Amino acid sequence: MNAPRRFDEREIALIFEQANAAQESRVTVAEQSNGLTLEQLHDIGRDVGLSSENITRAANAVARGDLIPTARRTWMGLPVGVSRTIEFSRPVSDAEWNQLVMTLRETFDARGKVTSEGPFRQWHNGNLQALLEPTTTGHRLRLSTRKADAPVWLGLGVMYLVLAGLFATLVSSGAVDAKANIGVLLFGVGGVAALASTYIRLPRWARVRASQMEAIAAHSAELNTGR
Repeated sequence: MNAPRRFDEREIALIFEQANAAQESRVTVAEQSNGLTLEQLHDIGRDVGLSSENITRAANAVARGDLIPTARRTWMGLPVGVSRTIEFSRPVSDAEWNQLVMTLRETFDARGKVTSEGPFRQWHNGNLQALLEPTTTGHRLRLSTRKADAPVWLGLGVMYLVLAGLFATLVSSGAVDAKANIGVLLFGVGGVAALASTYIRLPRWARVRASQMEAIAAHSAELNTGR
């Protein structure tokens, strides 16, 4: 018999926030270093007037990952990767996986490619991928993507600015003719443009990808609840 699932501090806060009682739960949660079981959550809920049904519903949502925010991986303070994990409390059938693939294609506006290896099933389109893997209770869907060209554009911008500074130093020292100032201007403008476009594009890209993954999570929640 499997041991009852324990919810960590972050998950507990989400559960009670979902049940409109986060302020009552925080003191109790801080004292539980090993997490709480669903039964213990019910006990706390009764103390603050929350129904077991609402707590169970919120706990199931947390266990599936419905309430866990989409994660972002950053580089030099900028988002370069977005990911989300969705838990299914039961196995996903072939028909449901096909339905998920259709949703992925519609949501990301990409046909992508479907592959399988043993119990693992995957849909991917470039750096964007959705991996369905088996768990002890059902399946787990891992959504992830990354902006592979972000370090290139950031590095290019920095390199151009360094070259602009080098040319400026050589001109000011008299080592090269003043006509080299055109190089200072060109490299300076190129560096600023590369950095500015990257700093504008990446947050926008990450927001769009995160919202798309939220849509996939919402569709997965419907599969989980059988709607």
